[in-house]
Amino acid sequence: MKIFEKELKVATSKRVEFIDVTAEINKIVDESKISNGVCYIFVPHTTAAITINENADPDVITDIINTINSIVPHKGNYFHLEGNSDAHIKSSLFGATLSVFVNNKKLKLGTWQGIYFCEFDGPRHRKVWIKVIGE
Repeated sequence: MKIFEKELKVATSKRVEFIDVTAEINKIVDESKISNGVCYIFVPHTTAAITINENADPDVITDIINTINSIVPHKGNYFHLEGNSDAHIKSSLFGATLSVFVNNKKLKLGTWQGIYFCEFDGPRHRKVWIKVIGE
């Protein structure tokens, strides 16, 4: 069994933004030299998240951002004094971790699937931790 870890840095430019990081994570999986196993992806931030969704039509991401912003608006009746309660809520709804199978040194994703870093309190410089485990 082999274990490979790497940190991916992500710079965001908007308050709410989804950045496709699929290619960068696939490069890390390839660099790991692990042919078959699992890739764990973790975002160590309380106002950001990680998700899998369609990466063929950018309107899907636009629709997700518009919907999440209407469900959890930036300004609301929040008690948290920093003014980013919406970002904490959005982060909790999406989640901080993903597990993706690795087959033949590549992420095993569906035809239209991509991995997105989700920024909810940007712009910021963020981290994504990746751990690949397998043979």
